Amino acid sequence: MIEKAALIVIGTEITRGIIQDRHGQFVTRALSSIGIHTNQIVAIPDDGSIDSILSALVHKSDVVLITGGLGPTSDDMTREAIARVAGTRLERDKDSWDALYAKIGEKIHGANEKQTLIPRGFTRMANANGTADGFYGYTPSGCLIVCLPGPPREMQPLFESTVLPLLSQLSGHGELVRREYSSFITAEAKLEDLSHAIAPQLDWGTRFQDYKISLYLSGGSEEEKDEAIAHLRAAVGQDLIADGDTSALDELVCVLRERKVTLSAAESCTGGLASGMLTQLAGSSDYFLGSVVSYSNEVKREVLGVDAQTLATKGAVSEETAIQMADGVRRLTHSGYAFSITGVAGPAESERKKVGTVCFGFSSAQRGSAALTLHFSSWGRDSVRRRSVIAALILSRIYIEGGDVVAAAASWAAL
Repeated sequence: MIEKAALIVIGTEITRGIIQDRHGQFVTRALSSIGIHTNQIVAIPDDGSIDSILSALVHKSDVVLITGGLGPTSDDMTREAIARVAGTRLERDKDSWDALYAKIGEKIHGANEKQTLIPRGFTRMANANGTADGFYGYTPSGCLIVCLPGPPREMQPLFESTVLPLLSQLSGHGELVRREYSSFITAEAKLEDLSHAIAPQLDWGTRFQDYKISLYLSGGSEEEKDEAIAHLRAAVGQDLIADGDTSALDELVCVLRERKVTLSAAESCTGGLASGMLTQLAGSSDYFLGSVVSYSNEVKREVLGVDAQTLATKGAVSEETAIQMADGVRRLTHSGYAFSITGVAGPAESERKKVGTVCFGFSSAQRGSAALTLHFSSWGRDSVRRRSVIAALILSRIYIEGGDVVAAAASWAAL
């Protein structure tokens, strides 16, 4: 039975304060959800001190989790230390070798070969997001050692897909029953504040990813989980929390494909960021016909046909301009639907409008046009642009489904 855990976070950048540790809270929350208590978290540099620390922790813990130190360089010493503590030796793992060869597309030699070595008797955990696989196994004293890559984008998916189900079984909790949701636009700190109103018997966790936050609920009853997610949706907006592991782009593309309709975009402050997202997926030409990045008023007038008087009296950042931008790009590309984004991303105000003011336009020959304005908290220019893109994708889906985008956006909490 696994009840006590320890975590070793390896990285000189962390111990020097250059970057912030993102693993401690993530791992301890997840372990708590399956009844495993974390007794100790230790951050150490890439300097060989892992031997003495690991030797001590394996005698005080049922499981020791280690993140980092699995790279190809000489200061990546994790796998060697684990082999010594486990009383075994390193050997090449054929599956790791084959996977690394497929990823780098060239002969494996020198430093790269190190990443295919794991302690004898340990089990490989395939890393789909990087070149260094994880692994786990037991010491002679019976302590389980779990070793994971350091980068969060590699460590967290591997932990969730492989380590957490394994530990759930070993801790006596059986199959892990956990719900996953995807939260858009809302800040992680806002979700954290809202979590305080959730039933205490529910375990709660979040993981920040590009353009979304993955949200997890476990423990408690199904009714309590239903109440918790209903509370969150009421607080931030129904459309900003989706069931499962999804994205605003996936949700929109699903609707476009199901309805066999096409989309185009006119972008100003986002500078093509939305169009870039819409063309990420193979086959995107089936539903996305094109876009115009109308950063200047001249392009808005001459390419999209925005009325000069509208620009002069209402300004580039206005719902009137947003509608004409969307209408213009739809006519230009002959798409079924179109959206536009025009706003003030910062750092300075524009047209006497505050940073974070963003107008959205939506156009369809069947439905006519619609527009609305959102006011984003200014966490920097890039943040305003990224949140504007996600808002445009969510609102476009609502618009194509026949919903009221103005009413939907009005229900969203402070952004």
